[in-house]
Amino acid sequence: VMSSSSSSALEMEIFQYIDEHQSDFIKDLKEWVAVESDSVQPHLRKEVIQMMVLAADRLAALGATVNLVNLGSHQLPDGQVLPLPSVILGEVGKDPQNPTVCFYGHVDVQPAKKEDGWSTDPYTLTEIDGNLYGRGATDNKGPVLAWINAVETFRALKLAMPVNFKFVIEGMEEAGSLGLETLLEEENQSFFSDVDYTVISDNLWLSNKKPALTYGSRGNACFCVECGNKDLHSGTFGGIIHEPLLDLIALLDSLVDSTGRIQIPGIYDSVAALTEEERKLYETIEFDLEEHRNNCGVKQFLYGTKEEILLHLWHYPSLSIHGIEGAFNEPGIKTVIPAKVIGKFSIRQVPHMDLSVVKQQVVEHLEGVFSKRNSPNKLKVSMPLGAKPWLADVNDLLYKAAKRAIKTVFGEDPDFIRDGSTIPVARMFQTITQKSVMMLPIGAADDGEHSQNEKISRHNYIEGTKLFAAFFLEISKLH
Repeated sequence: VMSSSSSSALEMEIFQYIDEHQSDFIKDLKEWVAVESDSVQPHLRKEVIQMMVLAADRLAALGATVNLVNLGSHQLPDGQVLPLPSVILGEVGKDPQNPTVCFYGHVDVQPAKKEDGWSTDPYTLTEIDGNLYGRGATDNKGPVLAWINAVETFRALKLAMPVNFKFVIEGMEEAGSLGLETLLEEENQSFFSDVDYTVISDNLWLSNKKPALTYGSRGNACFCVECGNKDLHSGTFGGIIHEPLLDLIALLDSLVDSTGRIQIPGIYDSVAALTEEERKLYETIEFDLEEHRNNCGVKQFLYGTKEEILLHLWHYPSLSIHGIEGAFNEPGIKTVIPAKVIGKFSIRQVPHMDLSVVKQQVVEHLEGVFSKRNSPNKLKVSMPLGAKPWLADVNDLLYKAAKRAIKTVFGEDPDFIRDGSTIPVARMFQTITQKSVMMLPIGAADDGEHSQNEKISRHNYIEGTKLFAAFFLEISKLH
């Protein structure tokens, strides 16, 4: 165990190196952001594959053993077959005395075009007022590089590696991480056999300024409701038939009330009770309602207090309606009664809601509403996608180490937060490896991931690199 004085001297040396090499680290990010590795649009798949090679080369330059695992191909709904980008499995260091930390990140990005409303070219990293703008800057190229920069710092200073590193870097996260789960299961006995901890840095702080550690996320169950079968003329049939779109609107309208409360009977029955420990965490969390409103551009929220908003983002389920397929949605007038319409909605579920129970409750509720309409149309309810919620233990050693590292670098304790969205990889790693998983974000709440003008601040990118380096030292002290 290092004494605190020698440890701080070591940290000073590491932090100084990181400060001195800022421009190199930003140059690397610029090179990565320039690759249009959009995994959602088929014509850019070759860019994603090029990005995987770039990331593999960067790891190899660290002295990592790199394995690019071929995942084969997949078929798109239109029948087109595309190659899946390989997944990188990398490792640095194999000292049996040291703990092994596995880092997960992705180097594919959401679509972006200048004409979507970007102030700068999305694929040219541009620094304005201390912010580095570009698609992927915060989600997730910046954090992946910050981790690599931190490992590189130890090598450059010829310091002993405090931990063994493993890397899982993929190129299909934005398109649903195709093939990843199967790969993790296959590699569980070999690649992951000596992993002690997994760290994911693919989310954001809750505020623009205060660091956070994430210990949970909601799941997501997506539903489709289908009514009717053939388009009809509204003059010839209007007024004498049961219109499928009216049926569908009645069904969708029955799901949530104007206060955001889900109207499906029984849906709240198995929601975990709020513990005193969690309630206390909420009290100290820094969360500026005004700032949050500005970050998302809305005039008002459903709730007026910090606690209520966080509870409804993290602790309670929510239901959102996403769209109607088959309804006419172009400009102008078209007097057709759409025959087959499909409504789409999703429920973000929380511990301890059971997906199969949720599905049954949704189906029973919709069938009940539909039967009261006495409509001859066909109703079909399906759940094409179901991802479970994830929850970790904030008292875990991994969180203690990260909390100390944050205190060292940022001079304050982090907020312990959950994420209202769904992070399937966290749950995936936790279930498969049965080891602790932590989300350690370095991006701020106003980074605009998936949005126009995505950015990471220079401060968060560089201090985030220091945070990872300090975290390695803290982990090694645990062993």
